[in-house]
Amino acid sequence: MTRIKQEPNTYWSKEEKIRIVRKVIDEGKSSYAVAKEENISSSGMIRRWVKKYIEKGPDSLENKKKPGNPLSKYANKKNLTEMEQLQYENMKLRIENERLKKGYLVKGDGSVVVFKK
Repeated sequence: MTRIKQEPNTYWSKEEKIRIVRKVIDEGKSSYAVAKEENISSSGMIRRWVKKYIEKGPDSLENKKKPGNPLSKYANKKNLTEMEQLQYENMKLRIENERLKKGYLVKGDGSVVVFKK
C-alpha cells in the first residue's frame, strides 16, 4: 500500500469539508476511496466529518477559531497610540488577575511567575 503525502496541518474550509462529506453520503463512496481521490492521508478524519455532519448538520464542520496570544499585536509595535497603550495595559492586568486567581505569584514586571501552594 502506498502512503499518500500531504502537507502537515492542511487547512480544510467548511465548504471543502461539506463537498467531501457529500461524496460519501450522496454518492455512497467509502471514506477510504474519497481520501485517496482527494489526496487526504486519513480516512478516519473524513469519517469524523461525516459523523459530525449527520449528527449536528453542516454548521458543525465550521473551523474553530484559535485564541492565540492577545498581546502579540501590541508587543510587535514600537509606537503605540494612547488608546493602544491603555488596551495593552488593561490586557496585561487581566492576565495577571487570572494568574493570581489560579495561585500564581507574579514578581516585578511580570517576567517572574512562581506558583504558590
